[in-house]
Amino acid sequence: MKDQSFYLESLGCAKNSVDSSSMASILDQKGFQRVHNPSQAKYLIVNTCGFILAARKESIGTLQNLGKKKHPDQKLIAAGCMSELHREELQQKVPQIDGFLSTQNWMQILRILQEIDDPSRISAKGNKISPEEASPERDIPWVAIQGGSAYLKIADGCRRGCAFCSIPLIKGPNKSRTPDQIVKDAQLLSEKGVKEIILIAQDTTDYGTDLGLKDGLANLLLHLTCATPEIPWIRVMYAFPGAVSDKLIETMASQPQVLHYFDIPLQHANADILMNMNRPFDLNWTWRTIGKLRTAMPDLAIRSTFIVGYPGESEQTFEELLQFLDEIQFDHVGAFTYSREAGTPAYPLGDPVPVKVKEDRLQRLMEKQAGISLVKNQKWIGKRMQILIEGYDSGISIGRSYRDAPEIDGLVITEGMAKMGEMASVRITGAMTHDLTAVLEK
Repeated sequence: MKDQSFYLESLGCAKNSVDSSSMASILDQKGFQRVHNPSQAKYLIVNTCGFILAARKESIGTLQNLGKKKHPDQKLIAAGCMSELHREELQQKVPQIDGFLSTQNWMQILRILQEIDDPSRISAKGNKISPEEASPERDIPWVAIQGGSAYLKIADGCRRGCAFCSIPLIKGPNKSRTPDQIVKDAQLLSEKGVKEIILIAQDTTDYGTDLGLKDGLANLLLHLTCATPEIPWIRVMYAFPGAVSDKLIETMASQPQVLHYFDIPLQHANADILMNMNRPFDLNWTWRTIGKLRTAMPDLAIRSTFIVGYPGESEQTFEELLQFLDEIQFDHVGAFTYSREAGTPAYPLGDPVPVKVKEDRLQRLMEKQAGISLVKNQKWIGKRMQILIEGYDSGISIGRSYRDAPEIDGLVITEGMAKMGEMASVRITGAMTHDLTAVLEK
């Protein structure tokens, strides 16, 4: 075991993956060596997720497993969301933890390692670094590369205050990076041969409001397309209802590099439920805006996310959600059962919908969407498209089309061998609920 070796495990969302990658970059610049076997590392770092109960259980289990196996000279650090909001629970359930690093202060990873090694310093255990002490490392890219794709974080935090969500408690208000910082990261990714940049934030459509920018996301896309002409795909995730401007739609439609893919988590389709969620509840806006998007980009793929079993959701309001899916015809849908989170505005409402009812509604919703997604996919049979290759084996290549974001949407399973991380032209031969089959075009 080397004194400057570290093992880093990242849990949760893509935004966590970016933080983990940035932490690793800081350590790498200081001569630390990343290892993939925990037993060979002096520092064991877990970037936790604390968004909902299931994520917290996974984070605690991972820390407990490492804590029970760690040697006396190893140090265990809990980073990320749980260290921000659930530190006491971690201290109680994983007493082997040597240091904590909150999600807002990941850039202080080097300081934490120094503090837990040096008894003359104030112990990092149980102490929280204030945001004022955390100055972001401007030379550290906020990216996470995965094959030919890369996530690029353009902002962190959220100011929306949705009643069910603990993100503002964990992350604080929206903090946008400057356009120059983001462009610099994008150019670095271009130099590394990345083919797809995926812009992420808690709310990408809120980008730049804290900097005084108008139409910040649309203008950022224009900057990126000019600065990185070699990047064929730029994908936008996590748009907020009510914040999609006409300029954003026009920019997406007019810039060939910007994919005709739109991710807009709506959470429900009943106005009263949405109002109780403290979400935009003007369903007429939703219909108008999706109509504008589809008119500007007829081949647009739309993804949305919904919560079932929210307090006050009746069978009737759930049926309205199913009808909404039937009528609006999304390409992809993600859904979750409501998770009651302490400290959120919805917490006093309790959790009145029984677990079995929630699970039944989740299953019915996903079955409804499965039929819609299958019909959408079948319309591609016989057509040609470009895909980004993510792997190959035994004469089969696996890739994604513009319609599919990594990890959450479908794949294109292709006969023929293509190079990983490269674009390939294919002809679609078959369709399944989530995936397509294809052959390589010569």
